[in-house]
Amino acid sequence: MSAEAKGTGEAAREERVLVASQWRLIWWRFRRHRLAVVAGIVVLLLLLTAVFSDFLATGDPRASRAVRRHLPPQSISWFDGGRWSPHVYGIRSRIDTETLQRVYDADPAEKIPVRFFAKGEPYRLLGLIPAGRRLLGIEDHPTRTHIYLLGTDKLGRDLWSRLMYGTRISMSIGMVGVMVSLFLGVAFGGISGYYGGAVDTVIQRVIEFLRGIPTIPLWMGLAAALPRDWSIIRIYFAVTIIISLIAWTSMARVVRGKFLSLREEDFVAAARLSGCSEMRIIFRHMAPAMTSHIIAATTLAIPGMIVSETALSFLGLGLRPPAISWGVLLQEAQNVQAIAMYPWLMTPALAVILAVLAFNFFGDGLRDAADPYGK
Repeated sequence: MSAEAKGTGEAAREERVLVASQWRLIWWRFRRHRLAVVAGIVVLLLLLTAVFSDFLATGDPRASRAVRRHLPPQSISWFDGGRWSPHVYGIRSRIDTETLQRVYDADPAEKIPVRFFAKGEPYRLLGLIPAGRRLLGIEDHPTRTHIYLLGTDKLGRDLWSRLMYGTRISMSIGMVGVMVSLFLGVAFGGISGYYGGAVDTVIQRVIEFLRGIPTIPLWMGLAAALPRDWSIIRIYFAVTIIISLIAWTSMARVVRGKFLSLREEDFVAAARLSGCSEMRIIFRHMAPAMTSHIIAATTLAIPGMIVSETALSFLGLGLRPPAISWGVLLQEAQNVQAIAMYPWLMTPALAVILAVLAFNFFGDGLRDAADPYGK
């Protein structure tokens, strides 16, 4: 390539960058962060799992089968004699004479076909559309109707189906909680950074007071105030609000620092001279100027929300059965004996770790891409 052609190509690239919008520049920077792109795909898969958990579940997550209690995970054999034939083996149960525990053995003589988009128990997709097809299932078998991909719990309930439904609850609490904390953080942080003076001092002292309270005792006190006879929906929203009341302080600090620098900019002075109200300047002019930073900070705050809900429910202070969330599922793995004998009960912990890492890497990539001083 000649020097003239090379110079022309570089000039075209520079011109392309100069005329690009802010969001396009962010996208160009973000897609160069390979780990963040992979994490974004994982985040998208988690969100899709939360939305279509009914379809991905293999059955009713609350259906109890005592004869299948603490059944180990069943693996799917995809080929049979070199040809495509997904199937699982039959199950034989016996009582161990030494431990007096029920033991399950695979029966290679019985091969049960597994179907994609198999007919199963009816449900409502997205809570609205009547449906009966599942992604995976057993169809037209005389004795077996369920497949246990992750085994069962102490009541014989399908752990895979419960994990799918738990993903919906835990992810929605994280998303809704972040939205609430985002609103509180932008409102109080924006007011604090815009007005300054006594208003800034009061709001900052309140933030310091809330951040100075030990988190676990505060959660325990607020959760203990919830009536035990409340419905699952009420407890769900109460837990979300409790988590949001703590998480908004970090967002408020970030917004305040940005507003302190923005309030002296020319466009803010122009909006003030044109007669805009204070609230309009804050929410219509200054807040959109830091949208990319807010999105990155919000993405990084979601893992904290998920971990908070999991911790509260694990300790019995948040959601309670029959609600299904990652924290509720982990309640059965609270002692070493259960983990040693039935390690698959720890599977929800892997989901929590995956979600936290994915959101953190995704948030890091967004933060780097949104940096106006980045290359």
